[in-house]
Amino acid sequence: MKTHRLAALAVAFGTFAAVQPAAAQGQLSLYCSVQEEWCRPMAAAFERETGIKVNMTRKSSGETYAQLKAERQNPRGDVWWGGTGDPHLQAAEENLTAEYKSPMLKDLYDWATRQAELSKYRTVGIYSGALGYSYNTRTLAQRNLPEPKCWRDLAKPEYRGEVQVADPNSSGTAYTMLASLVQIFGEEQAFTFMKALHPNVNQYTRSGAAPARAAATGETLIGITFLHDAVTQALTGAPVKLVAPCEGTGFEIGSMSIVRGARNMANARKFYDWALTPAAQNLAEEAKSFQIPSNKASKIPEAAPRMQDITLIQYDFQRFGSAAERDRLLQRWTREVRGGS
Repeated sequence: MKTHRLAALAVAFGTFAAVQPAAAQGQLSLYCSVQEEWCRPMAAAFERETGIKVNMTRKSSGETYAQLKAERQNPRGDVWWGGTGDPHLQAAEENLTAEYKSPMLKDLYDWATRQAELSKYRTVGIYSGALGYSYNTRTLAQRNLPEPKCWRDLAKPEYRGEVQVADPNSSGTAYTMLASLVQIFGEEQAFTFMKALHPNVNQYTRSGAAPARAAATGETLIGITFLHDAVTQALTGAPVKLVAPCEGTGFEIGSMSIVRGARNMANARKFYDWALTPAAQNLAEEAKSFQIPSNKASKIPEAAPRMQDITLIQYDFQRFGSAAERDRLLQRWTREVRGGS
Protein backbone atom coordinates (compact mmCIF):
# COMPACT_ATOMS: atom_id res chain seq x y z
CA MET A 1 0.00 0.00 0.00
CA LYS A 2 2.77 2.33 0.99
CA THR A 3 4.63 1.50 -2.24
CA HIS A 4 1.50 2.28 -4.29
CA ARG A 5 1.07 5.61 -2.51
CA LEU A 6 4.70 6.56 -3.16
CA ALA A 7 4.31 5.61 -6.81
CA ALA A 8 1.18 7.72 -7.07
CA LEU A 9 2.95 10.65 -5.45
CA ALA A 10 5.87 10.23 -7.81
CA VAL A 11 3.55 10.26 -10.82
CA ALA A 12 1.69 13.28 -9.47
CA PHE A 13 4.92 15.10 -8.72
CA GLY A 14 6.27 14.22 -12.15
CA THR A 15 3.17 15.59 -13.81
CA PHE A 16 3.37 18.75 -11.70
CA ALA A 17 7.06 19.14 -12.48
CA ALA A 18 6.42 18.74 -16.19
CA VAL A 19 3.82 21.51 -16.17
CA GLN A 20 5.05 23.86 -13.49
CA PRO A 21 8.40 24.90 -15.07
CA ALA A 22 6.60 25.77 -18.30
CA ALA A 23 4.45 28.24 -16.40
CA ALA A 24 7.44 29.83 -14.73
CA GLN A 25 9.95 30.05 -17.55
CA GLY A 26 9.42 33.72 -18.30
CA GLN A 27 9.44 35.27 -21.73
CA LEU A 28 11.50 36.13 -24.81
CA SER A 29 11.28 39.14 -27.11
CA LEU A 30 12.07 37.93 -30.63
CA TYR A 31 12.82 40.19 -33.58
CA CYS A 32 12.22 38.11 -36.69
CA SER A 33 13.41 39.10 -40.18
CA VAL A 34 12.18 36.24 -42.36
CA GLN A 35 8.61 35.99 -43.62
CA GLU A 36 5.71 36.01 -41.16
CA GLU A 37 4.80 32.50 -42.32
CA TRP A 38 8.10 31.22 -40.91
CA CYS A 39 8.36 33.54 -37.90
CA ARG A 40 5.09 32.36 -36.37
CA PRO A 41 5.77 28.59 -36.34
CA MET A 42 9.27 29.17 -34.98
CA ALA A 43 7.90 31.19 -32.07
CA ALA A 44 5.09 28.68 -31.44
CA ALA A 45 7.40 25.64 -31.53
CA PHE A 46 9.84 27.20 -29.06
CA GLU A 47 6.96 28.09 -26.73
CA ARG A 48 5.64 24.51 -26.84
CA GLU A 49 9.05 22.99 -26.18
CA THR A 50 10.17 25.30 -23.37
CA GLY A 51 7.12 27.01 -21.90
CA ILE A 52 8.81 30.36 -22.56
CA LYS A 53 6.35 32.97 -23.81
CA VAL A 54 7.59 34.49 -27.08
CA ASN A 55 6.71 38.05 -28.01
CA MET A 56 7.53 38.17 -31.71
CA THR A 57 7.90 41.24 -33.93
CA ARG A 58 8.43 40.81 -37.68
CA LYS A 59 10.45 43.44 -39.55
CA SER A 60 12.90 43.39 -42.46
CA SER A 61 16.64 43.18 -41.79
CA GLY A 62 17.31 46.86 -42.39
CA GLU A 63 14.40 47.91 -40.21
CA THR A 64 15.48 45.64 -37.36
CA TYR A 65 19.06 46.88 -37.56
CA ALA A 66 17.76 50.46 -37.34
CA GLN A 67 15.58 49.48 -34.37
CA LEU A 68 18.56 48.01 -32.49
CA LYS A 69 20.45 51.25 -33.04
CA ALA A 70 17.49 53.30 -31.80
CA GLU A 71 17.14 51.08 -28.72
CA ARG A 72 20.85 50.98 -27.91
CA GLN A 73 20.40 52.67 -24.52
CA ASN A 74 17.28 50.69 -23.62
CA PRO A 75 17.22 47.32 -25.41
CA ARG A 76 13.75 45.81 -25.78
CA GLY A 77 14.57 42.76 -27.86
CA ASP A 78 16.39 39.61 -26.78
CA VAL A 79 17.11 37.75 -30.03
CA TRP A 80 17.27 38.89 -33.64
CA TRP A 81 16.57 35.82 -35.77
CA GLY A 82 16.85 35.67 -39.54
CA GLY A 83 17.47 38.17 -42.27
CA THR A 84 20.59 38.77 -44.31
CA GLY A 85 23.93 38.52 -42.57
CA ASP A 86 25.39 41.91 -43.53
CA PRO A 87 23.30 43.96 -41.08
CA HIS A 88 23.92 41.35 -38.36
CA LEU A 89 27.65 41.87 -38.92
CA GLN A 90 27.16 45.63 -38.83
CA ALA A 91 25.24 45.34 -35.56
CA ALA A 92 28.09 43.22 -34.15
CA GLU A 93 30.65 45.83 -35.21
CA GLU A 94 28.62 48.55 -33.49
CA ASN A 95 28.43 46.55 -30.26
CA LEU A 96 24.67 46.17 -30.52
CA THR A 97 24.79 42.40 -30.08
CA ALA A 98 26.32 40.09 -27.49
CA GLU A 99 29.05 37.48 -27.81
CA TYR A 100 27.85 33.91 -27.39
CA LYS A 101 29.54 30.65 -28.39
CA SER A 102 26.79 28.11 -28.71
CA PRO A 103 27.61 24.44 -28.05
CA MET A 104 25.83 23.83 -31.39
CA LEU A 105 28.65 25.47 -33.40
CA LYS A 106 30.39 22.13 -33.90
CA ASP A 107 27.37 20.84 -35.84
CA LEU A 108 27.25 23.65 -38.39
CA TYR A 109 28.63 24.06 -41.91
CA ASP A 110 31.85 26.05 -42.28
CA TRP A 111 30.07 29.02 -43.88
CA ALA A 112 27.90 29.37 -40.78
CA THR A 113 30.78 29.20 -38.30
CA ARG A 114 32.85 31.64 -40.41
CA GLN A 115 30.05 34.13 -39.92
CA ALA A 116 30.41 33.62 -36.16
CA GLU A 117 34.19 33.99 -36.28
CA LEU A 118 33.99 37.12 -38.43
CA SER A 119 31.66 38.76 -35.89
CA LYS A 120 33.71 37.66 -32.87
CA TYR A 121 30.83 35.30 -32.06
CA ARG A 122 28.18 38.01 -31.99
CA THR A 123 26.19 36.37 -34.77
CA VAL A 124 25.98 32.99 -36.50
CA GLY A 125 24.76 31.64 -39.83
CA ILE A 126 21.40 29.87 -39.77
CA TYR A 127 20.74 29.48 -43.52
CA SER A 128 22.06 30.53 -46.92
CA GLY A 129 20.49 31.43 -50.24
CA ALA A 130 21.46 32.88 -53.62
CA LEU A 131 20.28 36.17 -55.09
CA GLY A 132 18.57 36.36 -58.47
CA TYR A 133 15.21 37.18 -59.99
CA SER A 134 12.07 35.61 -61.34
CA TYR A 135 9.76 36.65 -64.14
CA ASN A 136 6.16 35.92 -65.03
CA THR A 137 6.26 33.67 -68.10
CA ARG A 138 2.64 34.37 -69.01
CA THR A 139 3.13 38.15 -69.02
CA LEU A 140 6.39 37.82 -70.92
CA ALA A 141 4.64 35.87 -73.68
CA GLN A 142 1.66 38.24 -73.79
CA ARG A 143 3.95 41.23 -74.25
CA ASN A 144 6.24 39.39 -76.66
CA LEU A 145 9.31 40.36 -74.66
CA PRO A 146 12.70 38.59 -74.73
CA GLU A 147 13.66 36.29 -71.87
CA PRO A 148 16.03 38.09 -69.45
CA LYS A 149 19.07 36.00 -68.56
CA CYS A 150 21.58 38.45 -67.08
CA TRP A 151 21.72 41.42 -64.72
CA ARG A 152 22.43 43.76 -67.63
CA ASP A 153 19.25 42.62 -69.40
CA LEU A 154 17.12 44.20 -66.69
CA ALA A 155 18.28 47.71 -67.61
CA LYS A 156 17.18 47.37 -71.27
CA PRO A 157 14.48 49.84 -72.40
CA GLU A 158 12.01 47.08 -73.30
CA TYR A 159 11.60 46.37 -69.59
CA ARG A 160 10.68 49.94 -68.68
CA GLY A 161 8.33 49.86 -65.70
CA GLU A 162 8.49 46.06 -65.57
CA VAL A 163 10.92 45.44 -62.66
CA GLN A 164 10.29 45.42 -58.93
CA VAL A 165 12.98 45.38 -56.23
CA ALA A 166 13.18 46.36 -52.58
CA ASP A 167 14.77 49.51 -51.19
CA PRO A 168 18.23 48.66 -49.78
CA ASN A 169 17.70 51.13 -46.93
CA SER A 170 15.01 48.86 -45.46
CA SER A 171 15.70 45.49 -47.07
CA GLY A 172 18.63 43.19 -46.49
CA THR A 173 17.85 41.46 -49.80
CA ALA A 174 18.23 44.70 -51.74
CA TYR A 175 21.40 45.64 -49.85
CA THR A 176 22.80 42.23 -50.85
CA MET A 177 21.96 43.12 -54.46
CA LEU A 178 23.67 46.49 -54.15
CA ALA A 179 26.79 44.94 -52.62
CA SER A 180 26.77 42.08 -55.14
CA LEU A 181 26.58 44.40 -58.14
CA VAL A 182 29.50 46.43 -56.80
CA GLN A 183 31.53 43.23 -56.54
CA ILE A 184 30.47 41.93 -59.97
CA PHE A 185 30.92 45.10 -62.02
CA GLY A 186 33.07 47.38 -59.88
CA GLU A 187 31.50 50.31 -58.06
CA GLU A 188 31.31 52.84 -60.90
CA GLN A 189 29.85 50.41 -63.43
CA ALA A 190 27.47 49.06 -60.81
CA PHE A 191 26.05 52.53 -60.16
CA THR A 192 25.85 53.20 -63.89
CA PHE A 193 23.83 49.99 -64.21
CA MET A 194 21.53 50.82 -61.28
CA LYS A 195 20.86 54.30 -62.67
CA ALA A 196 19.93 52.69 -66.00
CA LEU A 197 17.74 50.19 -64.15
CA HIS A 198 15.88 52.88 -62.21
CA PRO A 199 13.39 53.86 -64.98
CA ASN A 200 12.48 50.17 -65.28
CA VAL A 201 11.60 49.89 -61.58
CA ASN A 202 7.87 50.30 -60.94
CA GLN A 203 8.22 50.11 -57.15
CA TYR A 204 10.90 49.93 -54.47
CA THR A 205 9.28 47.76 -51.80
CA ARG A 206 10.13 47.64 -48.10
CA SER A 207 10.29 43.84 -47.99
CA GLY A 208 12.85 41.86 -49.96
CA ALA A 209 10.46 38.98 -50.70
CA ALA A 210 7.60 41.19 -51.95
CA PRO A 211 8.88 41.41 -55.57
CA ALA A 212 8.70 37.61 -55.88
CA ARG A 213 5.04 37.68 -54.89
CA ALA A 214 4.39 40.56 -57.29
CA ALA A 215 5.96 38.65 -60.19
CA ALA A 216 3.89 35.58 -59.31
CA THR A 217 0.60 37.50 -59.43
CA GLY A 218 1.50 39.49 -62.55
CA GLU A 219 1.66 42.79 -60.68
CA THR A 220 5.15 43.12 -62.14
CA LEU A 221 6.94 41.21 -64.86
CA ILE A 222 10.26 40.78 -63.04
CA GLY A 223 10.96 40.56 -59.30
CA ILE A 224 14.50 40.73 -57.92
CA THR A 225 14.74 38.59 -54.78
CA PHE A 226 16.55 35.65 -53.29
CA LEU A 227 15.81 32.64 -55.45
CA HIS A 228 14.26 30.67 -52.59
CA ASP A 229 11.55 33.33 -52.31
CA ALA A 230 10.68 32.74 -55.96
CA VAL A 231 10.59 28.96 -55.35
CA THR A 232 7.88 29.54 -52.74
CA GLN A 233 5.76 31.22 -55.41
CA ALA A 234 6.53 28.65 -58.12
CA LEU A 235 5.38 25.80 -55.88
CA THR A 236 1.94 27.40 -55.59
CA GLY A 237 1.58 26.99 -59.36
CA ALA A 238 2.45 30.59 -60.26
CA PRO A 239 3.79 30.99 -63.84
CA VAL A 240 7.27 32.12 -62.86
CA LYS A 241 10.75 31.18 -64.02
CA LEU A 242 13.81 31.59 -61.81
CA VAL A 243 16.99 33.19 -63.15
CA ALA A 244 20.49 33.01 -61.69
CA PRO A 245 22.08 35.89 -63.66
CA CYS A 246 24.72 34.99 -66.24
CA GLU A 247 27.36 37.35 -64.81
CA GLY A 248 27.23 35.56 -61.45
CA THR A 249 25.45 36.59 -58.31
CA GLY A 250 25.81 37.17 -54.59
CA PHE A 251 24.30 35.25 -51.74
CA GLU A 252 23.23 35.69 -48.15
CA ILE A 253 24.12 33.98 -44.95
CA GLY A 254 20.94 34.47 -42.96
CA SER A 255 21.99 35.05 -39.38
CA MET A 256 20.97 35.18 -35.74
CA SER A 257 22.19 37.44 -32.93
CA ILE A 258 21.54 38.03 -29.25
CA VAL A 259 20.81 41.66 -28.41
CA ARG A 260 23.40 43.26 -26.15
CA GLY A 261 21.79 44.03 -22.79
CA ALA A 262 18.93 41.56 -23.42
CA ARG A 263 16.52 41.54 -20.50
CA ASN A 264 15.99 37.78 -20.83
CA MET A 265 19.55 36.66 -21.53
CA ALA A 266 19.17 33.06 -20.28
CA ASN A 267 16.12 32.54 -22.47
CA ALA A 268 17.86 34.24 -25.39
CA ARG A 269 20.65 31.66 -25.19
CA LYS A 270 18.12 28.83 -24.98
CA PHE A 271 16.44 30.06 -28.16
CA TYR A 272 19.82 30.54 -29.87
CA ASP A 273 20.86 26.94 -29.15
CA TRP A 274 17.44 25.58 -30.09
CA ALA A 275 17.32 27.50 -33.39
CA LEU A 276 20.54 25.77 -34.47
CA THR A 277 19.09 22.26 -34.03
CA PRO A 278 17.82 20.18 -36.95
CA ALA A 279 14.34 20.06 -35.40
CA ALA A 280 14.05 23.85 -35.41
CA GLN A 281 15.65 24.30 -38.83
CA ASN A 282 13.42 21.68 -40.42
CA LEU A 283 10.43 23.93 -39.70
CA ALA A 284 11.54 26.03 -42.67
CA GLU A 285 10.22 23.65 -45.30
CA GLU A 286 6.91 23.30 -43.46
CA ALA A 287 6.68 27.10 -43.62
CA LYS A 288 7.44 26.96 -47.36
CA SER A 289 10.86 28.55 -46.95
CA PHE A 290 13.55 26.96 -49.09
CA GLN A 291 16.94 28.15 -47.89
CA ILE A 292 19.91 25.87 -47.19
CA PRO A 293 20.00 25.25 -43.40
CA SER A 294 23.24 25.65 -41.44
CA ASN A 295 23.14 22.48 -39.32
CA LYS A 296 24.73 19.59 -41.24
CA ALA A 297 22.05 17.21 -39.95
CA SER A 298 19.13 19.41 -41.00
CA LYS A 299 17.09 18.40 -44.01
CA ILE A 300 17.78 20.38 -47.18
CA PRO A 301 14.39 20.95 -48.84
CA GLU A 302 14.15 19.18 -52.17
CA ALA A 303 13.00 22.39 -53.86
CA ALA A 304 15.82 24.54 -52.45
CA PRO A 305 18.07 26.07 -55.13
CA ARG A 306 21.44 24.29 -54.90
CA MET A 307 24.34 26.68 -54.45
CA GLN A 308 26.65 24.41 -56.46
CA ASP A 309 24.41 24.89 -59.51
CA ILE A 310 24.72 28.70 -59.42
CA THR A 311 27.67 30.91 -60.40
CA LEU A 312 28.39 32.62 -57.08
CA ILE A 313 30.83 35.43 -56.47
CA GLN A 314 33.32 35.37 -53.59
CA TYR A 315 31.12 37.64 -51.51
CA ASP A 316 33.20 39.87 -49.23
CA PHE A 317 31.22 39.72 -45.99
CA GLN A 318 33.90 41.55 -44.06
CA ARG A 319 33.83 44.61 -46.31
CA PHE A 320 30.09 44.76 -46.97
CA GLY A 321 29.27 43.79 -43.41
CA SER A 322 31.00 46.98 -42.27
CA ALA A 323 28.70 49.70 -40.95
CA ALA A 324 30.78 52.45 -42.60
CA GLU A 325 30.67 50.74 -46.01
CA ARG A 326 26.95 50.11 -45.70
CA ASP A 327 26.23 53.74 -44.82
CA ARG A 328 28.43 55.02 -47.65
CA LEU A 329 26.84 52.79 -50.30
CA LEU A 330 23.29 53.47 -49.12
CA GLN A 331 23.87 57.20 -49.12
CA ARG A 332 25.26 57.04 -52.65
CA TRP A 333 22.38 54.83 -53.83
CA THR A 334 19.78 57.16 -52.31
CA ARG A 335 21.45 60.23 -53.79
CA GLU A 336 22.35 58.96 -57.25
CA VAL A 337 19.85 56.21 -58.03
CA ARG A 338 16.56 56.81 -56.27
CA GLY A 339 17.07 60.54 -55.85
CA GLY A 340 18.53 61.00 -59.31
CA SER A 341 15.22 60.72 -61.17
